[in-house]
Amino acid sequence: MKPPMLYRQFASQAEIDAEYNPAAGLSDPGAYQRHYVERSRLARERLPGLQGVPFGPTLAETLDIFPAAQPRAPVFVFIHGGYWRAFSAGDFSCVALGLHALGITTVVVNYALAPWVGIDEITRQTRAALAWVLRNIEQHGGDPARLAVGGHSAGAQLAAMALQTRWSDDYGLPEDPFRAAVLVSGLYDLEPLRHSYLQPQLQLDDGVIRRNSPLVSVRACSTPVLLTWGDEESAEFVRQSTAFHAAWTGAGNLSMCAPQPDANHYSAIFGFEQRASALCEWIGSQLQPER
Repeated sequence: MKPPMLYRQFASQAEIDAEYNPAAGLSDPGAYQRHYVERSRLARERLPGLQGVPFGPTLAETLDIFPAAQPRAPVFVFIHGGYWRAFSAGDFSCVALGLHALGITTVVVNYALAPWVGIDEITRQTRAALAWVLRNIEQHGGDPARLAVGGHSAGAQLAAMALQTRWSDDYGLPEDPFRAAVLVSGLYDLEPLRHSYLQPQLQLDDGVIRRNSPLVSVRACSTPVLLTWGDEESAEFVRQSTAFHAAWTGAGNLSMCAPQPDANHYSAIFGFEQRASALCEWIGSQLQPER
């Protein structure tokens, strides 16, 4: 008799861990974190910016803002990954490098981490951060009518949850306030993580999974989405993105898939550092003034 499946075709935690541990198989996964830290230090040295701008009542609820040189600049808000339990906004100042060269203001969101808070609270904080940016970015030279949102890994899940938000009902903001969304190597169905090495810190249950899995709550939305990932990533990370693409387009929404050659889970966001990269060029094209 075959053992019961934990999730889809996976019968053991070891099988799920092999798919959802992005460091597996890399000779030096720490090299990517060192890259983020070093390039982020360079960004803070080279670019004008404000770090630790509060958007909420707790110490973790802050934003780092890298304003463009010109007024009324388009805006990109980046939400970092780390499986909701690692990293901070300061580790990802590097994403502003390529965008600043294109005249785009970049905002990097900081949030509290698991296990001190749960994913419900992290989602709430992310929505509060975006509401703050929409209401206040004009004071920092940004144009709230030309605002894109994006994220990496767990940050892509949080950005996707922003697309599901009832912005008009809950925040008194336009229903679809984002011009575009970039979701890099995201997690859109949290169910497998309940059976993984992450569960002791994340403490996922049926309610948390249902409320925070963008794949199961897609609504009609006018925001076009770019889904991208490294072609060296696991089959499950690829499936997460392609499944969300199918659900997003199935609801009548716009989505494009763009796997990145010779990239892994960590290097899939390196393009934000280069103005001529496909990531930066797509964001720039979406944030052009309306004619």
